Amino acid sequence: MLTIRKSQDRGHADHGWLNSYHSFSFAGYYDPRHMGWGNLRVINEDRIAPGTGFGTHGHRDMEIISYVLSGELAHQDSMGNVKGIPPGDVQRMSAGTGVMHSEFNHAQGQATHFLQIWIEPDVRGIAPSYEQVSVPEADKRGRLRLVASPTGGPGVVRIHADASLHAGLFDGAECATLALEPRRKAYVHLVRGALQVNGMPLQGGDAALLEGEAQLRLDGGRDAEVLVFDLAP
Repeated sequence: MLTIRKSQDRGHADHGWLNSYHSFSFAGYYDPRHMGWGNLRVINEDRIAPGTGFGTHGHRDMEIISYVLSGELAHQDSMGNVKGIPPGDVQRMSAGTGVMHSEFNHAQGQATHFLQIWIEPDVRGIAPSYEQVSVPEADKRGRLRLVASPTGGPGVVRIHADASLHAGLFDGAECATLALEPRRKAYVHLVRGALQVNGMPLQGGDAALLEGEAQLRLDGGRDAEVLVFDLAP
């Protein structure tokens, strides 16, 4: 079964300094039909205005991934990490027993556009940890490139969850397939452009929720950037 969730059906909050679209219930947006998918709990598409950001705040027992699309995200946390996250980098923070952090856009005249992703961990109470990798655009061109998994590896952040994340760029005749375990769930989030998912058309911001499917096929891309999650049921 494949279900399409349109971009305009997401929750939306405009705080002036932050313009955010919520794929699942988050903060002031609540929809009991969209509390997550499998162990995927949050996808927020955030745009942070220049010179602003999230002040220091805390998390615990959550795998948090930041995927920057444009601009740069400045990260600082209670583990001592002070990092800049440019487009193409994937950052993972395991909150574990608790971590405090802040995220800012220090650039002048340019918004920072990124995806904030939360995945529920399969183990709780671990020591907090941080990881960041750079994924070249060429690695994602016309294919699905693994960027997060339970085992990690070169260019792949390790998450403490029964889930994996692939990223891809597709245009024209480029296509890719991914074998799925029908007993698990999959989630396709189209970041930008246009793309067909198992023959169904998606536009930027749309998502496809899959269960009981044995294969994922991506084709018909037009300047498309996509994230594909393989998730615990």
